[in-house]
Amino acid sequence: MDRAAVAAEFLRLLGIMDDLREKCPWDRKQTIQSLRQLSIEELYELADAISTEDWKGIKEELGDLFLHLVFYAKIGAEQGRFTLDEVLAGINQKLIDRHPHIYGDVKVENEDDVKRNWEQLKLKEGKKSVLSGVPKSLPATVKAMRLQEKAKQVGFEWDNRDQVWDKVTEEMDELKEALAGGDAERIEEEFGDLVFSMINYARFLQVDAEHALERTNKKFMDRFTRMEAMASEQGKALADMNLAEMDALWNIIKSQKT
Repeated sequence: MDRAAVAAEFLRLLGIMDDLREKCPWDRKQTIQSLRQLSIEELYELADAISTEDWKGIKEELGDLFLHLVFYAKIGAEQGRFTLDEVLAGINQKLIDRHPHIYGDVKVENEDDVKRNWEQLKLKEGKKSVLSGVPKSLPATVKAMRLQEKAKQVGFEWDNRDQVWDKVTEEMDELKEALAGGDAERIEEEFGDLVFSMINYARFLQVDAEHALERTNKKFMDRFTRMEAMASEQGKALADMNLAEMDALWNIIKSQKT
């Protein structure tokens, strides 16, 4: 990596941001609130590119996110809240403080030791709970994964995946009991417990539950749209077909190599 070239381009971005904030009516109008949803969309676009290993897309989306980060820093400076150099100094110092095995004399054996140290250091910095760093607005599946990972750092973890599967089957039984009782609120609660336990099981399988579900979503979308196209080739619409007819098309598509 040519650090001089990186520095030059970063300074160029800061200059462009200054120009846009001064001269462009749209950019001048933006606030941290108006940028929030746009930033979330950009992050999801990056996530999509990562999911498909679209390196060209990843490069482009990283650039868009850099713009948003610089934009927030610009507004922060205008409001007298903080400056970009303070932001960068803050993250630099945080990384040094939380990696005493690199910048200090702490010894670690593996990545689990690193994660445990990280959480303990956060508590020493004033965090009241190891779970306090999990954003409230995270998607539920991702949040469940992060909560479980953080709880693991203080030893709240199953010993092996067989134990987790036992928990899954226990939650399935409890959901069946709730269904038999007909209490809608309890059914929802037990369903949530089952999903949470399945996400935990995914961790023990070293499977990213969010990514796995997204792969299934994409697979379903692909097969369903192909089913629509196949029905159209037969002069039909899915809405005019019964379930058995649609299921027959689905099985044909499912058997085809993609």
